[in-house]
Amino acid sequence: MTAPKALGHIRVLDLSRVLAGPWCSQNLADLGADVIKIERPGNGDDTRAWGPPYARDAEGKDTTEAAYYLSANRGKRSVTVDIASAEGQQLIRELVAHSDVVLENYKVGQLKRYGLDYESLKALKPDLVYCSVTGFGQDGPYAHRAGYDFLIQGMGGLMSVTGERDDLPGGGPQKAGVALTDLMTGMYATIAILAALTHRDRSGEGQYIDMALLDVQVAMLANAGSNYLNSGKAPKRWGNAHPNIVPYQTFQCTDGYIIVATGNDGQYQKFVEAGGRADLAFHERYATNPLRVKNRDELVPLLAEMVLQQSRDFWISRLEEVGVPCGPINDLDDVYKNPQVEARGIVMEVPHPTAGTTRLVRSPMRMSATPTDNAVAPPLLGQHTDAVLHDLLGRSDADIAALRAKGVL
Repeated sequence: MTAPKALGHIRVLDLSRVLAGPWCSQNLADLGADVIKIERPGNGDDTRAWGPPYARDAEGKDTTEAAYYLSANRGKRSVTVDIASAEGQQLIRELVAHSDVVLENYKVGQLKRYGLDYESLKALKPDLVYCSVTGFGQDGPYAHRAGYDFLIQGMGGLMSVTGERDDLPGGGPQKAGVALTDLMTGMYATIAILAALTHRDRSGEGQYIDMALLDVQVAMLANAGSNYLNSGKAPKRWGNAHPNIVPYQTFQCTDGYIIVATGNDGQYQKFVEAGGRADLAFHERYATNPLRVKNRDELVPLLAEMVLQQSRDFWISRLEEVGVPCGPINDLDDVYKNPQVEARGIVMEVPHPTAGTTRLVRSPMRMSATPTDNAVAPPLLGQHTDAVLHDLLGRSDADIAALRAKGVL
């Protein structure tokens, strides 16, 4: 028997594109929701063109499916609709009547011109959950601005605490290696939608969700933000070190780098004892973490010299033996060959209409009663247009052909 889906009763009309919105709707699709992705006829989601690399077919030739697009759109159905046309707008309204959630990331006020804003659609479906994702939110002096992850990482403070120390070679602000603000906004949007659906199920009341990248970026500063709010002192960049814990950073070995993350005094003591520097374990200037933070500039060079005497494998093996958190710095080739990653089945191969099969990363949500549904590849542009209009809206083949001829689909 097929396992039940946690969100098998939910349909999401997804008008978003690029990353933050699609990341949210992919989460919902993984949880079993029927996600209908609305795309522009002819072009579709911007990320379809964000290549190379592209998925490859059985002969090793590039398909038209960009790897970027594949990362955020599994499990969805693609329907092409020109929402700038009156007939396209009517199709969206009809689809809303069959949906529980609308997700969009248009500029503030843009969908109101089409009669597809929350207030307009709420009149058609009072219990609708409607989530807008923008750079700066629906109000405030920046509401009209377009928001991009890179800009928000800078404006929201993340780059002020990311990068090597200014007083060291290579110092300066650095963005994260992935679009972290977009991804976290997608995660927060997922949580908010699930909470709104729970409220709807109990009360019958829908609601509007206003998600802003800048809000999320400021919120996710976490301890860095709290440090500032409680001290009045803006934190600085520490590179691979930690502002509040020492040693908690990378160290160079004879043949590469390792991460050492001592979270308490006992782990620190085991670390230096393993390296033959027991004299540092209870030293009056290094015995406690506050002392190590205060005296990091003199202690860290001593630790760096100690670690440099041995290989990466030596340190990982030795520190694992004594219970000190440590690990290598892997590139993605190492990551996907890691025995733990392989054992968890994180990479999966799923059927694909043009590539034959494609490799995707499985959802990390592991649920016993309602397992996530990851086995459906991201759709081709407009792959499900006819089926959705037939099945949900009852449109005939002739109706669909006429709409397509007009450029509506």
